[in-house]
Amino acid sequence: MLPLCLYCLYRFLVFPSVPLLHLILVSLTAHIALAGSRITTSLYALSLHASELTVGVLIALFSLFPMICAVPAGRLIDRIGIVRPMLGGCMAIAIGCALPSIVTGLPILYLATMLIGTGFMVIQVASQHTVGAMSEAEKRATNYSWLALGFSISGFTGPVLAGQIIDDAPHRVAYMAFGGFALLALLLTAVGRLKHIRALHQVQEIPAGGALDLLRDTDMRRIYIVGTLLSSAWDLFTFVLPIHGTHLGFAASTIGLILGCFSAATFMIRLGMPWISKRFSEWQVLYAALILAAVCYAIFPFMRQPLSLMAVAAILGLAVGSSQPNMLALLHHSAPPGRAGEAVGIRVTIGNACQVVLPLAFGGAGAALGLMPVFWGMTAMIGAGVPIAWRKSHISGRE
Repeated sequence: MLPLCLYCLYRFLVFPSVPLLHLILVSLTAHIALAGSRITTSLYALSLHASELTVGVLIALFSLFPMICAVPAGRLIDRIGIVRPMLGGCMAIAIGCALPSIVTGLPILYLATMLIGTGFMVIQVASQHTVGAMSEAEKRATNYSWLALGFSISGFTGPVLAGQIIDDAPHRVAYMAFGGFALLALLLTAVGRLKHIRALHQVQEIPAGGALDLLRDTDMRRIYIVGTLLSSAWDLFTFVLPIHGTHLGFAASTIGLILGCFSAATFMIRLGMPWISKRFSEWQVLYAALILAAVCYAIFPFMRQPLSLMAVAAILGLAVGSSQPNMLALLHHSAPPGRAGEAVGIRVTIGNACQVVLPLAFGGAGAALGLMPVFWGMTAMIGAGVPIAWRKSHISGRE
């Protein structure tokens, strides 16, 4: 495995490479650092006898500052390009990972989580904007699928690597390892060929206007609504399934296996998205995803056996895994010229806001009313987006 990784790195640095693959590799290595450091932070804080509330605050800080700064980051990327912001993002992640490996204790984690989360947000906005800008319209959803596939790999690799390191070494070693991934992303950004990426339709002057102007646009607002619903379906599942499984008396390994079925399904649907995008429009895929997600949440409370929960989790994974590439393709197509980075920033802001608010809201509802109202409340939320996607899917189908 190591010789293969070194060979891939050599190919990327020495020879002219496919720009999309280069961008995916930078995003993948940075996301491994984020995903691994999130798990490491939770386990490290618990080892210091932090309360569940403290751990929740630390995890929320990974998303709080990205929620605030994503739109300004998108505007900056629209103006100056991606290389300098991505260099800054990689440096922020590396510093955030280095701090807990040097300074022990709980207080340093607050600063580290803010740096890591904000740094990755810049890389996320830059990569998602750039894939759209460098892609032709008919290939945009496919290229976004490859980017999402890279994030699926890193989203699995980071936590697994964190667990293996922490089992055999102190937590600071795990932070050092993920800091190394951030430095690798920094090296690929600085020495590689990202600076040669050019948008297919370069805009000379950035149009004036604020984020509210984009939200007033009917098409953009529909994309944000549907994308937020499907993203929330993903976030809520990863939050509520461990609670549901614990109430049913499942072992931790069984709960992990159910989550693994969900992750495997997101990976498989993104692997097949190039074939799907040639046969169905983006809105048709999102319409089907909303229906599947709503059905899954409606029947979740009645699933009492591991096998049935694995099947439902896999179907939900297929639904939400297909949403991000198609939503990003629609977002880039509908954004005003010169403001695609800002449009992606708004999407990241909304996504991070959901990651902060949803666990608190549904967690409180679950504590007060039980999990069944939580599942059905999410069903109703997702169902509210079905008419929007239905109308747009029929229009795109006729076109």
